[in-house]
Amino acid sequence: MTLTPPTLLVLDADPPPRLGRLTGRARVVHTDAAGLAARLPVADVLLVWDFTSHAVREAWPGQGPRPRWVHTASAGVDHLMCPELAASDTVVTNARGIFDQPIAEYVAAVLLAVAKDLPRTLELQRERTWQHRETRRVAGTRACVVGSGPIGRAIARTLKALDVTTALVGRTPRTGIHGPGDLDRLISRADWVIAAAPLTEQTHGMFDAHRFGVMQPSAVFVNVGRGQLVDEDALALALQRRWIAAAALDVFTAEPLPRESPLWGLPGLIVSPHMSGDTIGWRDELGSQFVELYERWAAGRSLVNVVDKKRGYVPGH
Repeated sequence: MTLTPPTLLVLDADPPPRLGRLTGRARVVHTDAAGLAARLPVADVLLVWDFTSHAVREAWPGQGPRPRWVHTASAGVDHLMCPELAASDTVVTNARGIFDQPIAEYVAAVLLAVAKDLPRTLELQRERTWQHRETRRVAGTRACVVGSGPIGRAIARTLKALDVTTALVGRTPRTGIHGPGDLDRLISRADWVIAAAPLTEQTHGMFDAHRFGVMQPSAVFVNVGRGQLVDEDALALALQRRWIAAAALDVFTAEPLPRESPLWGLPGLIVSPHMSGDTIGWRDELGSQFVELYERWAAGRSLVNVVDKKRGYVPGH
């Protein structure tokens, strides 16, 4: 008797994942956002390869059975979570571990670029202008990293190598981690404030006019978490009025950032297109991670990177 392999539904993005290792072990069905709702009832597993899509959140409340396991090829899960999925017995996993060090390197690069005035140096080079300047020292400065998961911890380790004293802020205080009640005090003393938190009800809009007002005029703000952590109008005002010295955003409330957005032209703001974690070969790493998880699932072993659906992230160490 031949057993029918489980049906793996892939919400596609270009390029699609390499799943050759699953040949004969899974019936792979590909879909776009428009076809997702119709195909969900026949899927045992859903791979959300297009992690920019909100199609899962929109399609999940429909009729019929739902996959027993959903994996998203991203660290964040806010794009797919809805009340019906959160209340179900479906297991949700994420790509925890893939992006930690690349994002930490991006943050370190931003700090060094701002401290050493590299954006202005490149501007002057294009103008063929020789203008000597003094720049800031990074060693001996202070950073506050908001988000104590693997990405936040990788940032802290990398900044330590630059001799930056770093405080981590998490959801709950514990050894080596400050709680939310310490945030205002810590950012008021920090030279660098880095947002690396997941998007939850508690973190939505946490960087607002009050928080930017608490920061030092010499402070630099960096967001590598989710765009919705930041009140972008408040950030624009803070930069225009020089409440803070500079900022770098890799994530935005609306992505891609519209051409007409005033953020493009703000003084002291570095804009990057949600690429801080995307290094050469990252898609292959994501595909390999999913295949390894699938092998665990198919063998009846417990999955790793399991998301607490009520909290919206994988509970950390």
